[in-house]
Amino acid sequence: MQIERLLQQQGFGTRKTCRSLVRHGRFAIQGEIIEDPFLDIDPTGLKFSVDGQEWPYFEKAVILFHKPAGYECSRKPKHHPGIYSILPPQFLERDIQSVGRLDEDTTGLLIMTDDGQLIHALTSPRRKVPKMYRVTVRHPLDETQRQALLDGVLLNDDPAPAHATAAKIVDSHTLLLTLTEGRYHQVKRMLAAVSNRVEALCRVAVGGLELPADLPPGQWRWLDATDLERLWSKTP
Repeated sequence: MQIERLLQQQGFGTRKTCRSLVRHGRFAIQGEIIEDPFLDIDPTGLKFSVDGQEWPYFEKAVILFHKPAGYECSRKPKHHPGIYSILPPQFLERDIQSVGRLDEDTTGLLIMTDDGQLIHALTSPRRKVPKMYRVTVRHPLDETQRQALLDGVLLNDDPAPAHATAAKIVDSHTLLLTLTEGRYHQVKRMLAAVSNRVEALCRVAVGGLELPADLPPGQWRWLDATDLERLWSKTP
């Protein structure tokens, strides 16, 4: 693959922009500057650098992002900054998208990708991909509330009951809740249906993929083949 085409595919701009980038000595492989934008190279397993910052080559970008509070999962946010404003601009160029959305005040694990097939697979109701949330509530939790969440609760504008697939009381005000649906404000509405209130909400796992303890809010990392296997490991 020609270098200028590779850089364009990886989100570094138009062909013309990428060509100029290379000719100005800003592209390197293993520290060696290459100034020929038409040079053919094998992208398999490639790591290259632009302006001294190393980038791995991925035909499809898949990242795990730790969403902080106060950001909207939108390219055109209305009331708060968008998450795309804190990600590298290369991801915008690649048209990377969040797989589902988290509310502005919800934090935690968000998978983002430019792989349309993966987005469809993870959001399809038929796949029943489990998502686990750590829920901090206002009032003390009890077994009656926990069982009601498992049995199913009715939401105001939805005739079908909403069920949790798992619910574990961690302490008096913390619940680990697992869902396979994706209804609007579902966790908050389900807790309201059992006479409680969500004070803080964090998604801690999707499928078998957990939010890394060492990944601070606002940071991201690439997902590799092993991570994707882990992601699907708890999906029916």
